[in-house]
Amino acid sequence: MNNLIEKADKFVEELFKEKLPNTFIYHNYQHTHRVVKSTKELIDNSEINVKEAEALMLAAWLHDTGYIHAYKGHEEKSAEIAESFLKDNNATPELIEKVKRYVLATNFSSEPNGFEEEIIRDADSSHFGKDYFEETSELLKQELELENIKHFTNAEWLEENIRVLTEKHTYYTDYAIKEWKPEKGENLLELIKKKNKQEKKLKKEEHKARMKAKFKNDNPERSIQTLYRITLRNHIKLSDIADTKANILLSVNAIIISLAIADMIPKLEAASNKHLLIPTLVLILFSVASIVLSIMSTRPNVSSGEFTREQVKNREVNLLFFGNYHKMPFDQFKWAMNELIKDKEYVYEMLTLDLHLLGKVLHRKYLLLRLTYTVFMSGIVISVLAYIISFYLM
Repeated sequence: MNNLIEKADKFVEELFKEKLPNTFIYHNYQHTHRVVKSTKELIDNSEINVKEAEALMLAAWLHDTGYIHAYKGHEEKSAEIAESFLKDNNATPELIEKVKRYVLATNFSSEPNGFEEEIIRDADSSHFGKDYFEETSELLKQELELENIKHFTNAEWLEENIRVLTEKHTYYTDYAIKEWKPEKGENLLELIKKKNKQEKKLKKEEHKARMKAKFKNDNPERSIQTLYRITLRNHIKLSDIADTKANILLSVNAIIISLAIADMIPKLEAASNKHLLIPTLVLILFSVASIVLSIMSTRPNVSSGEFTREQVKNREVNLLFFGNYHKMPFDQFKWAMNELIKDKEYVYEMLTLDLHLLGKVLHRKYLLLRLTYTVFMSGIVISVLAYIISFYLM
């Protein structure tokens, strides 16, 4: 008996190693080994004869071999493989029929017929009552996904496990009921706790989402404030970009003028260089014009810095711009800000006015910048042409 069972062990190990895809991370040799171990545990704690024990052990080793051919209906394929293996090893027809019957009894959708079938069924589902249930459950979930059988979310898999343990599965033998059923109950309790925790978390998130949506709908001012904040920030960035461009033009033209004064103008005193006088003057004049325009685009305009109470009450002054209050005493400014804060419409009006004034400033800056670039570009082109003509005439 032991010799045939040992052969079955080696046969299954080699068969899975050669033909079972790596995607079978649950129904593999490790699972088969666990079922064999559980079968032996049930046999050792039952009054069963040697021949039946041999048939059960062989069925435990061979019950999942059909997975190398098919996922659905693998029990029939396993029975065929078992029959072929046992015939090759000269097993008796009686033993072959018993092993085939026990292999087919592992089909979860059928009821076991007889004590021996109850043993193999309990052994195949022994992991429900073991401390490694959670680990094997996760492996089965991943295997189903890898084999494209079915994709479960975590919540769906949790629900499926609870349904199987409560509705579809039961232990049949006295030993399994006594030893494994209590652990199965604890595993089920853990699943229910996880489900309740998930539902509680989901309800909390749904409540949070509803409150957020309600707050958003009830407070349209948030979107208005965001509009002003983003628009004002974008305008300030555009202003910074304009100032940066102006500074670049200032620096470039200052370098051109410095080089011209230091190197070129002193050489113009020589009679041989007189023809370069006009092109050099053209280059310097255009550079000076570019510098002046760059300065004009970045030069700040500061207003009077004063306002009257009548202007505040009549909404004729923008209190958000420093140029309108930098000369006012703090008490007067504080009073004016309090008046502004009291009136929500006045606040939005000031923000709108501030945005409008920023737009006008940007328009002036970019208009002068465009003119500066045009002058700079024209000066470079005209200067180069003037130098070419001068050399040609010379």
